[in-house]
Amino acid sequence: LFKGDEGDEEPIMTFPGALATLAGITVLVAVCSEYLCSSLEEFSSTTGLSQAFLGMIVLPIAGNACEHITAVVVAMKNKMDLSLGVAVGSSIQIAIFAIPFVVIMGWVTGHNFTLDFDPFATLALTVSVIHANFVTSEALSHWLMGVALISNYAIIALVFLYKS
Repeated sequence: LFKGDEGDEEPIMTFPGALATLAGITVLVAVCSEYLCSSLEEFSSTTGLSQAFLGMIVLPIAGNACEHITAVVVAMKNKMDLSLGVAVGSSIQIAIFAIPFVVIMGWVTGHNFTLDFDPFATLALTVSVIHANFVTSEALSHWLMGVALISNYAIIALVFLYKS
């Protein structure tokens, strides 16, 4: 079934070395993320782009660039299950874990963060989830489905760009 998969490969790194590398990269990503997020307010005032557009459209593209590249590279190798898992998996992780965790941490630290999203953001999320489900449910792909997904994203981006 999985031609070419061999479970007898020797690990390249030791377990402590892998943990140390992971910890170092995590700290580096946290520092870079903090720098990126802290510069958004100044960038918003300089360019005139709304913080909603930067936070809902630009920041996710920049923050998930590695996942996007991985999904495309794996899809080009005709491993669509893995590509779909990478592409959809991070969205599911954010929806199920990250947002509720941030809300709970906001309550613990006394910050006012709730799940009370504005109606357009809720509508955009709902339409996107329904559209993604429609595209992925049959396990078949066609270039026109990809165009439809990109068009959906572009329409939502344009609305956030011009929304006051």
